[in-house]
Amino acid sequence: MKGIMPLRRHVCGLILSGFGWFGLLLLTDLIQARHGGGPMADAAELTVHEGTPVTSFDFEKGDLGKWRVLEGQWAVEEMPDAPSGKRALIQRADRNVFNVIITPAGAFYRVAIDISVKFKPLSGSEDASGGIVFRFAEGKYYVVRAHARENNVRLYYYDGNEPHMLVTANAQPLALRRWHTIRVVAVGDQIQGWLDGQLLIDYEDMRSLVRTDPRLEEGEVGLWTTADSVTAFDDFTIRGYRAAPSK
Repeated sequence: MKGIMPLRRHVCGLILSGFGWFGLLLLTDLIQARHGGGPMADAAELTVHEGTPVTSFDFEKGDLGKWRVLEGQWAVEEMPDAPSGKRALIQRADRNVFNVIITPAGAFYRVAIDISVKFKPLSGSEDASGGIVFRFAEGKYYVVRAHARENNVRLYYYDGNEPHMLVTANAQPLALRRWHTIRVVAVGDQIQGWLDGQLLIDYEDMRSLVRTDPRLEEGEVGLWTTADSVTAFDDFTIRGYRAAPSK
């Protein structure tokens, strides 16, 4: 009997240990499915209300007007295969950490917004990416970007000093010098990122929920590249309600 009791305890320990590992794996899978890591066929698509105002830019006028360049070399250039016509917006600086340009549309309420843009990574040995900046305010912003070298999509929050990666997801290989579509839908604390019609990121901003890192209720929208990415953008569309201009 003395030999049986330790054996039972050993067997029970193995069983409990097995459940512990199983639970950890299950939790990891749930987090991966909830916050990204690959295609999410079961995730419900976020949408904005039908009739939400649309703001769009096709760059056919050939100038940037009241667009604000925060960093980078942005210009409208002739491009024969531009989706909307004969011109596209191109960012050519290749030595900056980040390149950001903000639309002249003003701020949009954070309650619900749907943003999409077509982008074509033209070159870049270190980085070949394009992204959408949203909820930009006081130098802070979110960005969903797609990377043609790494074949992934990521959501970052930039706090004014450095970026914080919130989630990453693998993507199908992104071809250089071909047009792709990146899309962001943000409804309250929920953020989704799409690439070429495929939902890859479904993220809930828990920091905002617990108010440990409060977000402003409105923010501007823009475009983004990094490092040596030379990237073209076209067909930039924003579905959302504009906030009242600040006085």
